[in-house]
Amino acid sequence: MSNQTLNLDDRLHRYLLDHSVHETAVQVALRAETAQQPMARMQIAPEQGQLMALLVQLLGVTKALEVGVFTGYSALAVALALPPEGQLVACDVSEDYTAIARRYWQQAGVADKIDLRIGPAVDTLDRLIAAGDANSFDFAFIDADKSNYPTYYEQALQLVRPGGLIAIDNVLWSGQVADPEVTDNRTKILRTLNDTIHQDRRVTASLVPIADGLTLAMKKR
Repeated sequence: MSNQTLNLDDRLHRYLLDHSVHETAVQVALRAETAQQPMARMQIAPEQGQLMALLVQLLGVTKALEVGVFTGYSALAVALALPPEGQLVACDVSEDYTAIARRYWQQAGVADKIDLRIGPAVDTLDRLIAAGDANSFDFAFIDADKSNYPTYYEQALQLVRPGGLIAIDNVLWSGQVADPEVTDNRTKILRTLNDTIHQDRRVTASLVPIADGLTLAMKKR
């Protein structure tokens, strides 16, 4: 028995995957192609995709938001969990990586659920707010450039409805957030954001030690 989170070695991690994750053939193929990309480490772990899909179903999400698409695995996991009428607004700046995403979304039959917006996400989210979409999203996932994480968080707080959920990736940052000797800008931004969310009375939050750390912040009703 343990009263703190286990450190997963390779064998225990394999066991976790074998007894938790249910991927479609399209998801498996997308992960395999992404593994050949120079920035493959940017893809979320399959167990994280499984958790996000479960949360989408538990919340009854019909309108979702993603900041940072890469090759589209997280968007695919969310879209597969959405009901037929569900929609995901997905924000990214890369035409090349999202071209891969589009192929797999099409193969999975969820392309019509995903509204891909190419351009700086800060601008896209500002336009959504200006268009009257505040308090209308059920779920938001942030996994993009770390320098803009604080801005994305504040924008997402405006866009999600009371009772809606914001999920923020990479909040443990390979353990560097807990190492005082690491002082690069991205690490400092993540530390500050983690402190901010922990003290933010607008949300009820939990930092989940899955993959590279996932903060779940529910906007209070």
